[in-house]
Amino acid sequence: MENQQNYVTLHVSDGSNMAAYTALPQNNTGKLPAIILLQEAFGVNHHIRNVSDHFAKDGYVVIAPELFHRTAPVGYEAPYNDFASVMPHYSAITNEGLEADLKACYQWLTEQDNVDKDQIFSIGYCLGGRVSFLANTVLPLKAAVSYYGGSTDQIADKAVNLHGKHLFFWGGLDKHIKQENIDTVINAVEAAGKEYINVKISYADHGFNCDERPSYNPTASKEALALTLAFMR
Repeated sequence: MENQQNYVTLHVSDGSNMAAYTALPQNNTGKLPAIILLQEAFGVNHHIRNVSDHFAKDGYVVIAPELFHRTAPVGYEAPYNDFASVMPHYSAITNEGLEADLKACYQWLTEQDNVDKDQIFSIGYCLGGRVSFLANTVLPLKAAVSYYGGSTDQIADKAVNLHGKHLFFWGGLDKHIKQENIDTVINAVEAAGKEYINVKISYADHGFNCDERPSYNPTASKEALALTLAFMR
């Protein structure tokens, strides 16, 4: 039997409505850990829904919000080779809007009877990697994970507000994120005295976790997932 899965509509504090994909474990009893799962720039697409379903199979309640909801239609997805069509939505997001979206997701999770409020995490990929870092600064998360979060260095000053420990993954072959960008983030986390794990996979490129992108690296993806699950447990 497939996991129970559906969409919910969250009412965000700025008056907007945001669709979010949810995935629930089959053994949906007792208090369960939960994940706010944050999309790449290409929407809550087949890949992100698939990742959500897999974490649900590992026992997590998962919610994956549509971060472009203010400018894009419900269910928006863009092909991986068409970043140009993504740009208007990507450019329109703001930290303030994202913080409101994250708080709406967190509130939804805390209202679920089966969620352990002390075991809420965020995991994000690409754009979502940066948003996961932001989530850890605005929500009382247990811990958070960022996969190749471009532009995280632009909000590195928020490291002083990190709640839970943070796990970072970067690709050594990633042309989008330079070593100096990584250094800016990690130095800020160090200076803030926050707990972290920093992993650079030398043989992986940007998007290495996505099995629907040319840059997919199955070895790096498996290794990162194993560490992610161990880190959350």
